[in-house]
Amino acid sequence: GNQRKKINYREFTYIMAMFRATILLTLLSSPFAFADQEIFVAPTTPDNVTSRLQIEIPSKLSKEGGYDHREALFGVPPYGGTISQKVYYTDSDLCSPTFDTRSGYPERDVDESGSQAPWEPPFILMVDRGDCSFVQKARNAQHAGAAAVIIADNTCLCNDEECMNNTDIGDGECQRGEPIMADDGSGGDIFIPSFLMFRMDAQRVIDEVQQNKMVQITMSWALPAPDDRVEYELWTVPSDTVSLTFQESWKQIALKLDDRSYFTPHQYIIDGTKASCHGTDGRNHCFNLCTNNGRYCAADPDNHIELGISGADVVRESLRRICVWKHHGASDGIGEKYWNYILEFLKECNTPHFFGNKSCVDSALKHAKIKVDEIDRCITDSGGTETDQSNTFLDLEIVAREKSGIVFLPTVFVNNVALRGALSTSSVFTAICAGFLQDTEPDICTSCTGCRNIEACVKNGVCPGDGSAGGGGSVSKRTFGLSLLFVCGIFGAAGYLHWRKTRDDMRDQVRNILAEYMPLEDKDEGGQGSSPMDFARKGATTSLMS
Repeated sequence: GNQRKKINYREFTYIMAMFRATILLTLLSSPFAFADQEIFVAPTTPDNVTSRLQIEIPSKLSKEGGYDHREALFGVPPYGGTISQKVYYTDSDLCSPTFDTRSGYPERDVDESGSQAPWEPPFILMVDRGDCSFVQKARNAQHAGAAAVIIADNTCLCNDEECMNNTDIGDGECQRGEPIMADDGSGGDIFIPSFLMFRMDAQRVIDEVQQNKMVQITMSWALPAPDDRVEYELWTVPSDTVSLTFQESWKQIALKLDDRSYFTPHQYIIDGTKASCHGTDGRNHCFNLCTNNGRYCAADPDNHIELGISGADVVRESLRRICVWKHHGASDGIGEKYWNYILEFLKECNTPHFFGNKSCVDSALKHAKIKVDEIDRCITDSGGTETDQSNTFLDLEIVAREKSGIVFLPTVFVNNVALRGALSTSSVFTAICAGFLQDTEPDICTSCTGCRNIEACVKNGVCPGDGSAGGGGSVSKRTFGLSLLFVCGIFGAAGYLHWRKTRDDMRDQVRNILAEYMPLEDKDEGGQGSSPMDFARKGATTSLMS
């Protein structure tokens, strides 16, 4: 009987540990579950979002400082740019790709089809929230030719007295936290920006367009530009797959930006004490999701506690990267050896079998020209990952994460502003270049901003054409100018040769005519006969009228 109780207790402990690990894993690795739900976040976000939403027409709806709104975590905002267009409001839920583009407001004239004309691009499309994800609505709007999307909220914040007093939404139906326009996991193909406008503000726009009046909205994105150097940060974890392409291609850009920018990589570490993984009894209740006896944790990238890469493996690699940056990046903000290590790790060790393999990691460090014992000593001196004690560097990352208010991974900050939308080399590069004080941006920004193939432009110094850019369809001003000069030179040379040939042919014709029809003189003063071709050989230097 005692043995049976002991077995049950162990089973119970294991089940509870798996339950905690599952809850932790769900909270950390499944942000897409909140693609159109409310997430309870502080009303004042710490990420210094600087986008602006303003109604330009009619002026009576214009508001000083613009309208409060929330940005989508998908799409590609044009940092440093502006979208200012007329607004169409669709009464469709925009959940089906077969929606009617001839519906909505303001109403248009009837065309030859017998229905009102479709939405005329460019335009901003406003649609009600609900029935499907934000991403699905934005995708369908993008296919319809919209330059941007504004989602009109269909409920009220519980602390919005104006909305609560002017709608029939009760206390039990309002949303206590602000909505986050999250990616549902399929938003990689969205390139237009999206905002969510709160209910009372959106209703003013809807009322105006339903009266068939024009409304023009301006959406703008700005970044603080305090000086001639831009600071930017990347929050991620070693197991993150979304930021892989960015990390693989960013080294050359970081080197080209040189000391005009300062980069800081951050690792997302879970506080195991707050997650109840580090129990009051001093035991690790989350098993291999955590290090330091449950103090520091990470989500299991394989979604399988017992197989593949563990959360503890992710924490250990995170600490290693922190140490690599401390020794080979923090001093200049460029970190050439840090990027070398990242590339070597991704090439050699980024598999379930080798991720936590010490020999593979040491090999990657050696290929990056980094001393292995230097990094091992840094890991040990900071507190290590094996014993039940605090780690200085991991504690600092937890404090920085809480201060920055990181919700989703990966996240990039430029001049303390969180970038919205999909993470890409192009979007980060554009944001960094927009963060420089006017007329202080480096040459690489002048040459490559707006280029569709940033990596090729940085490598070659000019924006490539269709062939190099993989069908990008753009060429640099220098290439266009040289090509234009070359074509003009070819046409000029061809024109000159044609003129020479035409002139010689005409002369030959004139000489033949003169030789045939000019009267011959009997003799010159010396008694010598005159040839019929003498006049022609003079090349029309003798006047025919004299």
